[in-house]
Amino acid sequence: MKLDEALDLVADVPDFPEPGVLFRDLTPVFGSASAFASVVDALGEVVGDGVDRLAAVEARGFVLAAAVGYARGLGVALVRKPGKLPAVAARVDYSLEYGTATLELPVGSVSPGERVAVVDDVLATGGTVAATATLLKEAGADVTGVSVVLELAALGGRAKLAGLPVSALRTV
Repeated sequence: MKLDEALDLVADVPDFPEPGVLFRDLTPVFGSASAFASVVDALGEVVGDGVDRLAAVEARGFVLAAAVGYARGLGVALVRKPGKLPAVAARVDYSLEYGTATLELPVGSVSPGERVAVVDDVLATGGTVAATATLLKEAGADVTGVSVVLELAALGGRAKLAGLPVSALRTV
C-alpha cells in the first residue's frame, strides 16, 4: 500500500478524550498489515542515519518504534507513564493539550553520549515529545530528532522542541 493510502486510514475522533479535542486514531493503520508496513518503512527512512537507539512514548509510540527498531536493527528505550517501572532514572511533569501528565525513563535504558531519535504517533502541542527529549538529555543522551506519523501544525508543537529536527509523514 502506498503511504498516502495508509495515512488516509487515520480516523478522526471528535471530543475525545474530552469535549473540543479531535483525536487522531491510528488504530486502522495498525490493523492493516500493508498500511502498517508502509508507515513503518517511511518512519525508518526519516529517522536518519547515525542513530544508536530509538525512544518511544507509551503507548502508540511503543508499537511504532518497536517495528522501526526491528527494521533498522536498533534498540528502543520505552518512556513510561508513572507507576510502571521498578527503577526510574528520571521523571518529568508536563502540559498536554487537555491537561497535565508525567513521564518516566527506566534506569539503564540509554547511555551517556548515545544518539537517540524519538518516534511517536502524533506531534500535537509538543509537550509529550519535549518531555521525552528532556528525560533523554538528563540521562546524557544526544537527541538527534523526532519522527512522527502525523503533525498537527495548528497546535504549534515544533515550537516546544528547541530546534530539534522534526520529520512528519503527514502534516495536517
